[in-house]
Amino acid sequence: MRNFVFIGSPGSGKGTHADLLGARLGILHISTGDLYRAEMSAQTPLGLAAKKLLGQGLLGTDGMTEELLRRRLALPDADGGFILDGFPRTMPQTGILEKILRERGQSLSAAVFLKIPDAAVIERLSGRLICTHCQRTYHVKYNPPQSAGACHECGGALHRRDDDQPEMARKRLLVFHAQTEPILEYYRREKLLVVADADAPVETVSRNIEAAVREFFQA
Repeated sequence: MRNFVFIGSPGSGKGTHADLLGARLGILHISTGDLYRAEMSAQTPLGLAAKKLLGQGLLGTDGMTEELLRRRLALPDADGGFILDGFPRTMPQTGILEKILRERGQSLSAAVFLKIPDAAVIERLSGRLICTHCQRTYHVKYNPPQSAGACHECGGALHRRDDDQPEMARKRLLVFHAQTEPILEYYRREKLLVVADADAPVETVSRNIEAAVREFFQA
């Protein structure tokens, strides 16, 4: 069993590449963002609390995320390993994840960092379009939809998130550098860090990640 976390700045492609690698390895991709969206859509107490925080420009608390993650990992399809996208984002969250895995008699296999320059991130985010129905992601330049304004998977309307606007993207990057980058050094010290170049087309990045992961486990 192998358990991975994917780390990267907003727009680095964590979700896309967690999906691709998970499909190739036959293991589950868990997006904490998707877990929150499902709770908010179902209007559960946790979802309503998270929605209120998001409305204030805040993220869900560590306690909320821990509860969601524990619930998801308790399902049978997580028994074969997972790729976690969106958590941990901070040093305290690395401890939460370690505690959860330790209680399950498991450990982290690798932390995959998708490395990309800030300028490329801003370009990606400012051109990103997301389906309002299935959450599939497009890009006006790199991955345009077949029909303008519509998802070619489900036909849902496409929109640009408010936090993908250039000014908000810069603020999100500042948060990433301040809060998330420190965990890279932590995972490096733990000899768990895998670095993959993510400043390339999707197919190339996918190959970069697979090559980096393969080299890591052969070292």
